[in-house]
Amino acid sequence: MSTVYRYTLPVEQTEWKFEGNTEAAFTWEYDERRAGLLQLYDKGKRQQWDAAERIDWSQDLDPENPMLLDDRVIPIFGSPLWDRMNAAERRRIRHHLQASQISQFMHGEQGALIATAKIVQTVPDLDAKFYAATQVMDEARHVEAYSRLLHEKFELAYPITHGLKSLLESGLSDRRWDMTYLTMQILIEGLALAAFQRIRDQSQNPLAAAVNAYVMQDEARHVAFGRLALRDYYPQLTAAERAEREEFVVAACWHMRDRFNQLEVWQRLGLPVEECLRLVDESETMRIFRGRIFSRIVPTVRDIGLWGEKVQEAFAAMGAIEFAAVDAAALLDQDARVAEEFDAKARLRDVAAAE
Repeated sequence: MSTVYRYTLPVEQTEWKFEGNTEAAFTWEYDERRAGLLQLYDKGKRQQWDAAERIDWSQDLDPENPMLLDDRVIPIFGSPLWDRMNAAERRRIRHHLQASQISQFMHGEQGALIATAKIVQTVPDLDAKFYAATQVMDEARHVEAYSRLLHEKFELAYPITHGLKSLLESGLSDRRWDMTYLTMQILIEGLALAAFQRIRDQSQNPLAAAVNAYVMQDEARHVAFGRLALRDYYPQLTAAERAEREEFVVAACWHMRDRFNQLEVWQRLGLPVEECLRLVDESETMRIFRGRIFSRIVPTVRDIGLWGEKVQEAFAAMGAIEFAAVDAAALLDQDARVAEEFDAKARLRDVAAAE
């Protein structure tokens, strides 16, 4: 069945095209390259993988709870609204919330695919073009994996949300190559890593956990790519240029904090929307998730040099300034190690099955 028929809403309502401002940059310097970016390029080449082979697609999802997540991750869990629901209504909420989340992963990865192709075209340095080319393949693989998970296992999909759409458009419509990096590699990838991590670490379904673990292994390199490129570039900007980018970071972070609230799910299921949004905003689940977002974003923003007074004040108001002390590189290294552990467990299962 075509994916169009999996969507909860007619996809024509959300189909998205816009004029992107792009300037192609050729370079004739083939020798001067940065060691850090070339190491990432080499790692990106070595760590290419096939979603059809590395992931065991014979595994199924539980129709009662597709990714086998604890109900406490549902923002309305424990509320009077939740307590009034019967078993069938709760099953439907699990199915739709989880399908909605994976749908946004899929759409976000397509945005990253387009953004990284744009980076190849617009970034001025050859070493960055080399690495971005490996990321284009990564993002195509991620779209493939999440699309297959939704199409074959969930049999349900949600269109892109307004919040994600507006963030992507900010990065894709700006003609400056560093703004595409900043939007995708630092902000959206930071948000995505937090969301992927929750499923990787909390899902009891091995298929769902593995897909997210392997995607995170790639995303760890992508964030490192953004850090290296922008850390070298931003000291060259004027104070006014840095201030403009800091204002963008503040606005985007408030947007991410307040707009990702599963609005479309509550509407689709016919639940009282205002009550659900209030419960989401007040839930412990959302508080923890927001903390995870900023644990990935704040140290990277500081590392690339966008750490003016307005940025610090905003992160303090969000309750996230403490994450400035987080070792971002160590988190990314851990993401890579966890994916390798998933591979080791898969090999052990294969040996056991053969015996």
